[in-house]
Amino acid sequence: MSRIHVLKPGLMTTVQDLGRPGWQRYGVTPGGATDACALRLGNLLAGNSEGAAALEITAVGPTLRFAEETLVAITGADFETSVQGIRLPAWRPVRLGAGAELTIGAARTGFRCYLAVAGGLAVPRVLGGRGTHLAAGFGGFDGRALRSGDVLKIGPPTAWAKRFTLTLAGTASLAAARWEVGVAVRPRYTTSPVVRVVRGPQWELFNPEAQQRFLGERFTVDARSDRMGLRLNAAGRGLLGEPLRDIVSEGVAAGSVQVPPDGQPIVLLAERQTVGGYPKIATVASVDLPLLAQLRAGDTVAFAEISVAEAQELWLASEQFLATVKQGIALHAT
Repeated sequence: MSRIHVLKPGLMTTVQDLGRPGWQRYGVTPGGATDACALRLGNLLAGNSEGAAALEITAVGPTLRFAEETLVAITGADFETSVQGIRLPAWRPVRLGAGAELTIGAARTGFRCYLAVAGGLAVPRVLGGRGTHLAAGFGGFDGRALRSGDVLKIGPPTAWAKRFTLTLAGTASLAAARWEVGVAVRPRYTTSPVVRVVRGPQWELFNPEAQQRFLGERFTVDARSDRMGLRLNAAGRGLLGEPLRDIVSEGVAAGSVQVPPDGQPIVLLAERQTVGGYPKIATVASVDLPLLAQLRAGDTVAFAEISVAEAQELWLASEQFLATVKQGIALHAT
């Protein structure tokens, strides 16, 4: 079984997949990749199933040594990446030779990138998922971020990955495919996105001024943001001019926009809690969650209201795009 040796761990590098749905009623969050679209595309480029375990890399990446020849793909935010001083291109399959050392430096733009390897990372399944749940300390690699000296095992590559690796064969430590996932298919990352939302279950609890401010202002990302939630700061005072009545705690979803008593919204992300008692003014459309995953402290975000039907149509269109990409990738090794 092939292995990856962690020489330097980076700022926050964890094993993630598409989560462990079905356990929220027992208090276990689905978790998984913060930017699920980038993880899915990376896995497809490496010949894996979309939900295979990969590395989620935050802000500053690791240095890794690959014991054997490996097909990899990097997606997500734009990071400084190189192998023995040679730039490693993103959004395409890349063959790394045995002994290659991959250095992933700081993010040029965005906040998180993903490293998928052919065969996926062979960490144990916990409650049906391989992703790291940092708050609870389980899943992934010993339930924690990577450290220097860790050794990651890689599963067996698919037949497609084996065939495509042969097309890149050679003596160089790095060989990249000539094609890539096009810009039209990737999430349109920016430091100041306009994110689409539908009205939340407690929309009517907010007075018209708060509703107008939420949809009319631009919010700044707070440095306390993490995988659990994107904390936002409103210009001047918070959204609430007066306290809202208490609500019974209820289930929350990725993209729920909670407004706590200080009036500063929190958009819940992958490692969110399972229930919440703060009123929810809106819910982010699923297709726009990757845009939030790439924001860092000081970036800004604005919200635009759409209907539930429009959010569903956007999701269906994105899935159709992904299916087309999947078919196109499969043709490259036939």
